[in-house]
Amino acid sequence: MMCTTCGCGEGEVAIDGHGHHHHHAHHLLDYGKGPAGGQVPGLSQTRMVRIERNILAKNDGYASANRQFLARMRIAALNLVSSPGSGKTTLLTRTLSDLKGEMPMAVIEGDQQTSVDAERIRGTGAHAVQINTGKGCHLDAHMVGHALDRLGPEAGSLLFIENVGNLVCPAAFDLGEVCKVAILSVTEGEDKPLKYPDMFAAAGLLLLNKIDLLPHLAFDVERCIGHARRVNPQIRVLQVSATTGAGMEAWYGWLRELRGAALAGLSEPVAA
Repeated sequence: MMCTTCGCGEGEVAIDGHGHHHHHAHHLLDYGKGPAGGQVPGLSQTRMVRIERNILAKNDGYASANRQFLARMRIAALNLVSSPGSGKTTLLTRTLSDLKGEMPMAVIEGDQQTSVDAERIRGTGAHAVQINTGKGCHLDAHMVGHALDRLGPEAGSLLFIENVGNLVCPAAFDLGEVCKVAILSVTEGEDKPLKYPDMFAAAGLLLLNKIDLLPHLAFDVERCIGHARRVNPQIRVLQVSATTGAGMEAWYGWLRELRGAALAGLSEPVAA
């Protein structure tokens, strides 16, 4: 179960403060036993499962529309997901700075409250649109569709969608992206892939970040990668440091593959 039971609350979403709002469906509280994985007074397990399916079906309709638009524009869109503090924004800003001039890039930045990350991203010269989700714990395809309207990304560009820091709910919400990229810092537990299997099963790429800190940590890289591959045998893993630049060229090579596939009208990047 994901957002119907996470308790993130009902609320509005503002995109860049320009009047585009999206109302979340009512979210349910408290985990419990049964098919819905939650308990709410007055709602049966069957009813809760139906609500969840309706939310996801509606989202998938918007995601399909986003995907069709992106395909027509030959835009490669990535959904960047992680826990808070993984170094996701630092990695993204370094990527935007290093690849500036090589290819057109744009960003949809998701956060609950502030626009600090979007301002950092715009500091690289990249075009970015901020989505504030309020109490919402993930981006959904409807929000992203509105953001695409505002962003007007260039044909043939690389689009980064930085999701809200959360390894639970974003796993279930397709945004129309070609790939989910999970970013995991070595400062986090090496068992994260086992604790959040839905996310790592949905990701096409795992970026193991902050590897410059490994000498100072008791973090077993191979064990972590083994956990990720147990959940998702096909997941690709790259070890990087957004601070020192270690491993970043392999990430950039993967991004070039992804964009090349989008330009060729393919749905998936070619294997390395």
